[in-house]
Amino acid sequence: MQVPLQITFRDFPPSEAIATKIRQQAEKLNRFSNRIGKCQVVLEVPHQHHRHGNIYRVRINLTLPGEELVIDRSSQNQQCENLYIAIRDAFNAAQRKLKNYADLHKW
Repeated sequence: MQVPLQITFRDFPPSEAIATKIRQQAEKLNRFSNRIGKCQVVLEVPHQHHRHGNIYRVRINLTLPGEELVIDRSSQNQQCENLYIAIRDAFNAAQRKLKNYADLHKW
């Protein structure tokens, strides 16, 4: 089953390469749950830093039966200047949350 996916780019132009990476990561989530109703990914650059590079924020909303899981990689210790690493870290956190959700609900 393919996860219904919505990708939103805020404060920077869309990139097909980044969208492809997100699609690949979203497909991997199916290994942890086949009950995902929707996956929304929001990528943004909250502050534009010209000298030190941009800090990216990645937010993933997963809709499951009876619950919505939110993964938000934006705290100070989680900030990352490489968007691909920020995406990887956010999806790794999503996988951990899905595992915990599956363990609690014992499908």
